[in-house]
Amino acid sequence: MTPTGSAVGGLSARRLLGWFRAHPLAFDAVLAFGVLGCMVAGSFTDPHGSPSGPTFGDRAPDAWSVLLMVAGAVALVWRRRRPFAVLCLTVSVALVELVDDTRPAPIAMSVVVALCTVAARTDRPTTWRVGLATMTVLTAAAMVFGPTPWYAQENLGVFAWTGMAAAAGDAVRSRRAFVDAIRERAERAECTREEEAGRRVAEERLRIARDLHDVVAHHIALVNVQAGVAAHLMEKRPDQAKEALAHVREASRSALDELRATVGLLRQSGDPEAPTEPAPGLAVLDGLLDSFRKAGLPVALARTDGEKPLPAAVDLAAYRIVQEALTNVRKHAGPDAQAEVSVVRVGRTVEITVLDNGPPAPAPARPPAGGHGLLGMRERVGALGGTLTTAPRYGGGFRVQAILPVAPRTGEGEGEDT
Repeated sequence: MTPTGSAVGGLSARRLLGWFRAHPLAFDAVLAFGVLGCMVAGSFTDPHGSPSGPTFGDRAPDAWSVLLMVAGAVALVWRRRRPFAVLCLTVSVALVELVDDTRPAPIAMSVVVALCTVAARTDRPTTWRVGLATMTVLTAAAMVFGPTPWYAQENLGVFAWTGMAAAAGDAVRSRRAFVDAIRERAERAECTREEEAGRRVAEERLRIARDLHDVVAHHIALVNVQAGVAAHLMEKRPDQAKEALAHVREASRSALDELRATVGLLRQSGDPEAPTEPAPGLAVLDGLLDSFRKAGLPVALARTDGEKPLPAAVDLAAYRIVQEALTNVRKHAGPDAQAEVSVVRVGRTVEITVLDNGPPAPAPARPPAGGHGLLGMRERVGALGGTLTTAPRYGGGFRVQAILPVAPRTGEGEGEDT
């Protein structure tokens, strides 16, 4: 056979095994048919047919023996569902054949399969008890009622085959338990590793946040003091006021340098350099939407905020939310999708909503709830104290809505010391 033929044959065998694993009842039916064939073939064999050895065809089973063989084989179809009942039935059928027939058929083959199944699906003490009882009953019946002397090798063969069936089933059970334990240990280790990684990330974020707070708080406090001194001395002592402003400039430069160094710890080796232009915001929202329109995504815009300026952090978060939401629409909503963006100012909050008419949920192409883009949006909104809602729309499409505070509530930020 050529290598290509071997590969095709191996692939077919794996597919067949996979199909049998998915359909265990079909596998048991094939096994029962095979056991029946072996029993029927064995019933035509006479181990003492001639002085030179066994012969085939010198004897034939009667109708009663065939009926018992069929009953023992058919019972094996339900060996997984009712293993003990199948074992009791096959042992009973074998005993009837041993006691009733002077030339019994090898119905003990069905007992071997049933006993192996019981041993594979129970614990070791039960396997020992059931296996010894089965071996004792069948061996005793063969010795007492069999056509051969009690010490004949056929009787010892019944004892050996039933014993090996119990041992094989116990080995299968032990291997399954070992594999399950390894799989469980690996899954537990994976979960522990993910939890440990998440904990380390959270600790690192907290450490960096504390560092940023210390750096910014110290220098801003210094800037505040020096600016107050400069304002107080501006008219009477301009030289000292100029010196105070120089201290303000130096403190602000130091704050920026330390802030850049701290944030630089988060950058990867391949990240681009920090941009020199101002951070984007809703003031350049039209340019962002035009870039998506040129890429083939029709986008409609509705603004009722009067294009009033927003705090820098809120302005950047709103821009990034629209950008990420439209990117998800472009990736997941299909080639014929359309999007709508609305920016609404409501009291002390601004609402950013992005809608699309993509395929209805639960289409596999929709962005998952745990995607990195949605996770990033949630972190941005949560850091500002806002809320983010993401959900499929009724009839198809997806909806992303962020509500961001644009001013602190009354009483917040007053009298607080950094």
